[in-house]
Amino acid sequence: MKKIGFVGVGDISGIYLKNITETFGEISIAGICDLVREKAERAAKKYNIKKIYNDMHELFADPEVDIVLNITRPYEHFGVSKAALEAGKNVYSEKPLAATLEEGRILKKIADEKGLLLGGAPDTFLGAGIQTCRKLIDDGFIGSPVGAAAFMICRGHESWHPDPEFYYKHGGGPMFDMGPYYLTALINLMGPVGAVMGMSKISYPERLITSERLNGTSITVEVPTYITGILQFKSGAVGTIFTTFDVKHTQGARLEVYGSKGTLSVPDPNGFGGPVSLLRLEEKEYKEMPLCFGYSDNSRALGLADMAKAMESGRRFRANSRQTLHVLEIMSAIETSSREGRLVEIESEYEPEAPMISPDRLGYLD
Repeated sequence: MKKIGFVGVGDISGIYLKNITETFGEISIAGICDLVREKAERAAKKYNIKKIYNDMHELFADPEVDIVLNITRPYEHFGVSKAALEAGKNVYSEKPLAATLEEGRILKKIADEKGLLLGGAPDTFLGAGIQTCRKLIDDGFIGSPVGAAAFMICRGHESWHPDPEFYYKHGGGPMFDMGPYYLTALINLMGPVGAVMGMSKISYPERLITSERLNGTSITVEVPTYITGILQFKSGAVGTIFTTFDVKHTQGARLEVYGSKGTLSVPDPNGFGGPVSLLRLEEKEYKEMPLCFGYSDNSRALGLADMAKAMESGRRFRANSRQTLHVLEIMSAIETSSREGRLVEIESEYEPEAPMISPDRLGYLD
């Protein structure tokens, strides 16, 4: 059993803590730390965690920790992951891998040189919904994929998030925050991206927080919040991705894959389940397809469990750094294209890993 050391005990940590303690039988928690010690103490009490580290360096020095789980804020991912890797620890990071492409490349280089595993979120592509879509595509239900379209539309986080400012700062924005879910799903279904173009803007330079704790506080926006990207897949297919924090919409999430024999409606990649709908050329209406795999509920930490299983068995890790770096490069290239007005080629190598195998029992991986 591999033991996990938590760096950061923020909003997203709760579902990791719950699933590691209740669902995934091949990983456990060595201990936790947070800059705000009270957060760590509350989590330790709720989930019966025995060890609270004074800081991340004490965590890195603990020989019981097999994998460092980095769930700090996006602009902190690089510093924490780099320090953990240099201390000889395998690292699983929340998305994105880093706030810049150069930082991501540095992290991958360190991990490769030290023979350590590095990767991370999102792991929703391992869930029942997107794995079912992959099987339908691989089995030829839509013929040859010719294109795809992804949309993530919302009006921002300042009306509900207790501390939303980082969403509008370096490492944030709708593409770096939500784009990893959609791009990870797309490259697992469509294969690697070879080049991109993009356009973006800041629609509202100032945002007013209306959530309770910081109500009335103003945020100066530093990153684009209305972003459109065109993806040229190496297969020849063409895709689009649109992410925004500027627009109110009743159907804020949509992802579709278009093929020579039909269209596949992919479930929201922010979740693990369905529905999955297929429209074939010879049919007039979409048909909902049964989910073929496990993990349709919120299974956050599934990718972490897969990493631990790969360490035990020697097989390849699915949410690895080739994937997280490819996604980071695509997002960075869309930003570069928008700024410089040109097609940007993608340099990172990537191929989707093996699909999931339906488990004999949830919480224990192939």
